[in-house]
Amino acid sequence: MAKKTSTIHLRVEPNIKADVEKLLDRLGLTTTDAINIFLNQIVLTGGLPFPVKIPQPNKETLTAIKEAEKIKRGIIQSKAKSVDEFFREMEV
Repeated sequence: MAKKTSTIHLRVEPNIKADVEKLLDRLGLTTTDAINIFLNQIVLTGGLPFPVKIPQPNKETLTAIKEAEKIKRGIIQSKAKSVDEFFREMEV
């Protein structure tokens, strides 16, 4: 006798769906397989099988944010004279 199943409908961005399907295909899995693995892990671990938290910027990023806020408030002047110069300095 076949196992009884339920259907879950979800919406995802088309590019994410395509990327996931390519990756899962390389692993020999379908999207349904991956979702079932995920749901089973939630049951086994009693929650999400990975930490969910707001990303925290590192020290360098925090320093850059503070500097940008000071520039915006007119407390200090920007070191770059133009946007082009800024991107050259950033090596972008």
